[in-house]
Amino acid sequence: MDLIPSPPLTPPPSEEERFDWLRLLRSRRVGVSTFFRLMREYGSAAAALEALPEVARAAGVDKYTPCPPEVAEAEFRAGRLAGATMICFGDPAYPARLTDLSDPPPILWALGDAGLLDRPAVALVGARNASSLGTRIARRLAEELGAKGFVIVSGLARGVDAAAHTGALGGGTIAVMAGGVDVVYPVENAVLAQEIEARGLRLSEQPMGLQPQARHFPRRNRLISGLARAVVVAEAAAKSGSLLTARDAADQGRDVLAVPGHPFDARAAGCNLLIRDGATLVRGTEDVIEALGPLPHPQEQAEMPLIEEEPPRASAATPPSEDEKTGKKKPRKKEEIAALHRQILDRLGPSPLAEDQLIRDLGLAAGDVTPQLVTLEIEGRIERQPGGLLTRLH
Repeated sequence: MDLIPSPPLTPPPSEEERFDWLRLLRSRRVGVSTFFRLMREYGSAAAALEALPEVARAAGVDKYTPCPPEVAEAEFRAGRLAGATMICFGDPAYPARLTDLSDPPPILWALGDAGLLDRPAVALVGARNASSLGTRIARRLAEELGAKGFVIVSGLARGVDAAAHTGALGGGTIAVMAGGVDVVYPVENAVLAQEIEARGLRLSEQPMGLQPQARHFPRRNRLISGLARAVVVAEAAAKSGSLLTARDAADQGRDVLAVPGHPFDARAAGCNLLIRDGATLVRGTEDVIEALGPLPHPQEQAEMPLIEEEPPRASAATPPSEDEKTGKKKPRKKEEIAALHRQILDRLGPSPLAEDQLIRDLGLAAGDVTPQLVTLEIEGRIERQPGGLLTRLH
């Protein structure tokens, strides 16, 4: 029996509560999973904010302060000035496909036509230093898929991404940003970004005004694949971010498709590897349509599912604890907590490990382990990564 309330099934109904959501999410060492965990435990963002200093103190972090109100107010103001819309988890505009993820963003900033989030989408990604053939293929696929009713999702990078957005402007395109939705990167795509804002949508989970850094791109990539029914890689080297997006797509249960290239062309090596490993070969738009099947009628598209457990979800095979069986919560002794922390840290290292795998390895109930993961994250001893993965920091 889980005594902790489920995450909120409705979005924050007032401006004040949306403000509290933003403050909680922007607070130091509060990641996506910790956000949902705190919302479950305390029932509201305001209550979680009030409890955070004590939670941090119990984790050994003194003088902890949540995100200052003026910081959240500045982000609110920047969003209004940019004309961006805040979309919270549970909002009607929140993209239904993102609720499939183990770590759906609680808050998104949208700049442009948020209605595109309701339409079926295909992600089209590839090399930044794309060949002329690669950019032509990307533009043509985007144009023809758009004509068939698909929205094209990409990352606004140079090369294949830019070509895909350009080709899809007439049919609808979504640019997922690694930094703030108001920060265009690279600068050479500034005009294209303006066109997307006017005719498509720019989307980000990052704070307004944030300059993108290398560590932000994996989170962006998992949103690109998460928004789409399938990911098409038009051109990619053997080691590239596009292959990471394809891996995210496979992990999320999306179809992965790739355009083949010459075996001696390094820019096609990644696509050829994907095809070798089982990705659908794409010769043209019809191959994509055939892989995806016919578009569903708008009324037949499933409504957004509601998250009833904190992501990432533990395996159903995890045995219930005695507390869960009896419905009673007994406080753990400090020695027991310290021992469990050692067990967790001993099993984690620099290489990411899935949270549900960690719980299975420990042979404990999710309800026993998850609160301690929150504590260790707040202490700065572990870090959560996209896809429900955990790493040890020190």
